[in-house]
Amino acid sequence: MASVNLIAPSILSCDFSRIGEEIKSVEKAGADWIHVDVMDGQFVDNITLGPPVVASLKKVASLPLDVHLMIVNPEKYVESFIKAGADILTIHVEATQNVGSTLNRIRELGAKPGITLRPQTDIQAIEPYLKLVDLALVMTVNPGFGGQSFMPEQVDKVNYLARWAKVHNPQLFIEVDGGINTETAKTCRQAGANVFVAGNFVFKNKDYGSAINSLRG
Repeated sequence: MASVNLIAPSILSCDFSRIGEEIKSVEKAGADWIHVDVMDGQFVDNITLGPPVVASLKKVASLPLDVHLMIVNPEKYVESFIKAGADILTIHVEATQNVGSTLNRIRELGAKPGITLRPQTDIQAIEPYLKLVDLALVMTVNPGFGGQSFMPEQVDKVNYLARWAKVHNPQLFIEVDGGINTETAKTCRQAGANVFVAGNFVFKNKDYGSAINSLRG
């Protein structure tokens, strides 16, 4: 499998008034990636940030920026986000009619492509695209807002991806995002996940390092 037990704190849960300091703090605490949630108010109800903010984050962060696009027609924006500094760029299978070409474009532009899906979408919807990506993200909450409860039925998707990766691409990053804490991370890790996105669990903890280490198992 790919390098296991990578922790990607989600800045959606950080203190935005001191976001640069927050990024430096989780880097010092042992994070591996910085997870950036991009929402457009259309694919999901919330609105977050765009390429200019990602460019600002890139000036501060020394770790890879793991950018999750929860936006419609992501093909219009992948170049802007990669120019801004996205190292990993994940799109939703439901968000565009041009999934394959968009993933190929992300790679051509020098970033690692990722694919994801809503909890209600069958895992087989992304299988045709798994050979085009470096990362497959399983949403263990409904995308759009932080602080939701973990959906245990989504672990079946992690199992599915782990079986697929064992045969087709042992280097695939299998990422989980939503309600991740010590217990749910363990459940997902046992199913085959190797990248763990955590927002509230890290940023609402007084000791970022302790929170991050507990997610590694």
